Amino acid sequence: MDKRMGKWTAADLPDMTGRKVLITGAGRGLGLIAARELGRVGARVVLGVRSPEQGRRAIAGLPGDFDVRRLDVSDLGSVREFAEEWTGDLDVLINNAGVMDVPAARTADGLDVQTATNYTGPFVLTGLLLPYLTDRVVSVTSQLHRQSKLDVADLDWRSRTYHPMHAYRDSKLAVVLFSLELQRRLTASGSRVKSVLAHPGIATTSLAAHSSANAVNRLAFLLNDPEHGALPVLYAATQDVPGNAYVGPDGIGSIKGHPTVRKPGRVGLDEAKAADLWQATAALTGVGG
Repeated sequence: MDKRMGKWTAADLPDMTGRKVLITGAGRGLGLIAARELGRVGARVVLGVRSPEQGRRAIAGLPGDFDVRRLDVSDLGSVREFAEEWTGDLDVLINNAGVMDVPAARTADGLDVQTATNYTGPFVLTGLLLPYLTDRVVSVTSQLHRQSKLDVADLDWRSRTYHPMHAYRDSKLAVVLFSLELQRRLTASGSRVKSVLAHPGIATTSLAAHSSANAVNRLAFLLNDPEHGALPVLYAATQDVPGNAYVGPDGIGSIKGHPTVRKPGRVGLDEAKAADLWQATAALTGVGG
């Protein structure tokens, strides 16, 4: 459905001239689409990517003002180096980078790779860049957070038997709880910066290309294509939504469609668990305490 029928699309993006946006994992997939569209409407878009060379190839020929910088959110050293080099205001931070259903592995910091990429690294990046932020943080999550049984006491999979999809679900619930606690802290401090959540529904991207969950791609006609999958991120980054808004597709089950504001699962609205998670992550990373 199109704009004439009341559905929000990238054609409805406002003029972003003079605004700076950082998108992690913007070298491909939904992040690249978001970068392309925000650049098209005048934003200065910083692409935080593991491979700057790949990032530059991805944006070659696209109209817009782009700045490609190295950032591996799974590597806390890379995150800290990136933040130390940051100067000037940042209007919008989009924590988009992510992995799904990957085998057990540890980062250079000794952290679980999937948790570090999807949650721990973005937590640290947000905390370090918060003094520069003027508008909002957009964190990309998944509807699968509703199925999580996150164990805050074992956030980094030290005592439990690792299961790739369980770790993915937990990391995405951690993102939802992080947004809740971040918004509480922003509000309490009197800040006008907002924390907002976005999820793409089930989009046919390469995120799960190697995954046992990839069977869903055989049903692509029932799912969001990447262009539509990026719309909730763009909506969350540019529209007048409340703090801790949860933006996703408007179709049945929020699987596909056009962006609208919905509610996360009840597990993502547990204020006590959100506070406990924040403290556990701060203790793990040394940021946010």
